[in-house]
Amino acid sequence: MCLDVGYLCLRLSFSSTMHEVSRLLQAAAALSELLRDAGVPHAFYGNVLTAVLSKAPMADEICVIVEGGAVHPFRRVRQACAGNEDFSIVTSPWSNRSSLHVKYQRLIPPIDIEILIAGEEGPRRLDSSTVMAVGRVPFLTITEFIRAKLKAWSIRALDRDAQDITFAMSRYWNRVDINRIPEQEMNDFAARFPAVAPSWQELKRKYGIS
Repeated sequence: MCLDVGYLCLRLSFSSTMHEVSRLLQAAAALSELLRDAGVPHAFYGNVLTAVLSKAPMADEICVIVEGGAVHPFRRVRQACAGNEDFSIVTSPWSNRSSLHVKYQRLIPPIDIEILIAGEEGPRRLDSSTVMAVGRVPFLTITEFIRAKLKAWSIRALDRDAQDITFAMSRYWNRVDINRIPEQEMNDFAARFPAVAPSWQELKRKYGIS
């Protein structure tokens, strides 16, 4: 799957509530269909990906990066969801600027999706090197997932992000492009979480980095 430049991140916000992975994927697939039909490139990520890969039943985070293009990204999302009874849109203040929430109402309780600025989490550019298909839903690749999670962990130091990085690196290090991983940040992470050190060393050895 090949997508273009991403400018937004849509986050399913659950107030730290766990949800069944199948519900999250249903919401993601529904939103993905609307965005795809509207010609809006997008790619999801969040700990729902590690839940899918590990066959865990529950997760509490899923994001999707969306291209802005010539039209403001908020407007593109509104246009994509317009007239669809499964989605409602709410604008609210956030950190001294407006934010957009998309609520998926087919599920009970409904799932709130918050729009965030890309670059803060996830890559700005989406193409075949940064996006992979998981069922009907486009997700960030393992490399971009780890990169985004590492950046988030460096800022927030959340256990959830640390667990996702450790899982992805330990299971899928051989699929990681080390050129996209900040070396010093990963060195710091591996020093803090020794469980990831062996896979990080194997990856560096693969690329000839001592």
